[in-house]
Amino acid sequence: MIDELDQAFDGAGEDPGRWRHRKRKGGGRGRTLLTMTLVIVLLGVLGGGAYFGISKVKGFFSAEDYPGPGTGSVVVEVKSGDSATAIANTLYGLGVVKSAAAFVDAAKENPKSKDIQVGSYLLRKEMKAADALVMLLDLKNKNVNKVTIPEGLISLQIFDKLSEATKIPAAEFKKAAKSPQKLGVPAMWFKRRDGKKVDPANIEGFLYPATYEFPKDATATDILKIIIEHFNNEMTKLDFANKASKFNISPYEALVAGSIAQVEALLPQDMGPVARVLYNRAYLGTFPCGCLQLDSTVNYWLRISGKDAKASEKLLASELHDPKNPYNYDVKGMAIGPISNPGEIALKGAIEAPKNDYFFFVTIDKKGTMAYGKTNDDHKANIRKACKNGIPLCGN
Repeated sequence: MIDELDQAFDGAGEDPGRWRHRKRKGGGRGRTLLTMTLVIVLLGVLGGGAYFGISKVKGFFSAEDYPGPGTGSVVVEVKSGDSATAIANTLYGLGVVKSAAAFVDAAKENPKSKDIQVGSYLLRKEMKAADALVMLLDLKNKNVNKVTIPEGLISLQIFDKLSEATKIPAAEFKKAAKSPQKLGVPAMWFKRRDGKKVDPANIEGFLYPATYEFPKDATATDILKIIIEHFNNEMTKLDFANKASKFNISPYEALVAGSIAQVEALLPQDMGPVARVLYNRAYLGTFPCGCLQLDSTVNYWLRISGKDAKASEKLLASELHDPKNPYNYDVKGMAIGPISNPGEIALKGAIEAPKNDYFFFVTIDKKGTMAYGKTNDDHKANIRKACKNGIPLCGN
C-alpha cells in the first residue's frame, strides 16, 4: 500500500548538523535574507493568528507526539496510492496525530506499515502516532459494513443480508431496487432478441455475488449503486455482451441462462453444458414444446410470491403448470427473467456454452454429477440412476 515513507521530509534521514550547515553555491546569504524577510512579512500579516500558523507549520516538520490514548472519534480516508507521508498529512490535518513527522517515524519503525489498505477508518483524535498506525493496520477499525453475497441468491435474500449488516430495513433496499437503470444498469440490458419484453423494474440478476465493503453512512441506494457498478465492471471484463451475440441472443437472455445454470448445476464444469441445453430447448425449435420445463423456475415464482420453495418430488402438477405463474413449465422460450444472481463461473458458462445436442440434464448422485440425454428415454434412464444413488426423483 505505502510506496514511500518520507517523500515530503527530504533531509529527515541525514545528519542534522551536516544538513543545517550545508553550503550553497551562489546567493546563499541573499536567499536566507529573502526568506527571513518573507517570514517577517507573513507574521505581520497574520497578526494574532501568527502563533497558530507557526504551530501548524511546525506540526508538519517536527516529530511532536501525543501521549495518547486519544478521545472521541474521527473518520480517516486512506486513498489508493497514498504514501506514509500522505497518510500522515491526512492524520495531522484531522487532529489525529500531533505531527505528521511523528507518524512517518512510526511508519519507518513498523515494517507492517506498508500493509495499510485503502478504505475508511474510525480513529480517535490526539492519538500517539504509533497507536494510530496500529489502528490503521487493524481491519476491525475500518469504517465499513462488510457483506458477502454468495452465488445463486435471489434479490429478496440479498436485501435481507444487506439489511442484517447495515441495519437498513430490507424494505428500503426493495424500494431502491425498483429503478435499476437509475442505479446504473445500462439500458441495453433491458432488451431481448426473442421478442419478449423485459421488466425495467426487475433487478434480479444484476446483484453481482462478491464480498463488499460499504461505508457505514451509505444509504440503500448508495449500496445498490456500488453493487451495480461492480456488476458492470465484471460484465466488461467478461466481454459478456459481445460473446452473447455469438449465440444470436441478447445479453439479458444470456444472463437469464446464467442465472438458471447457477441454480441447476452443482459443479462448475456443468454450468456451460446446462446453459447449452437451455439454448437448445428455447431456440432450436426442435424440442417438442419449445419450453424449459424446470422446477427451478417454478420455485423462483413461489419464493417471490412469498411462499416456500419445494423439493422437486414435492411440487404439485397444479404448481408446475399454474397459468398465473409466468415461469411455469409450459412457457415457451427462455424464461422472462433471471431466477438468481449468478457468479462468474455461471456467467462464463452462459457465454461459452459448449455445443451439444442434449435436451435433458439431471443430477444423478450426491456429489452433484450431472448426466445428459438427447431423448426422453435417455432422461428416464438417468433418473433411474439418480434414484439408485439416493436422489429422490422417481416420483416425477
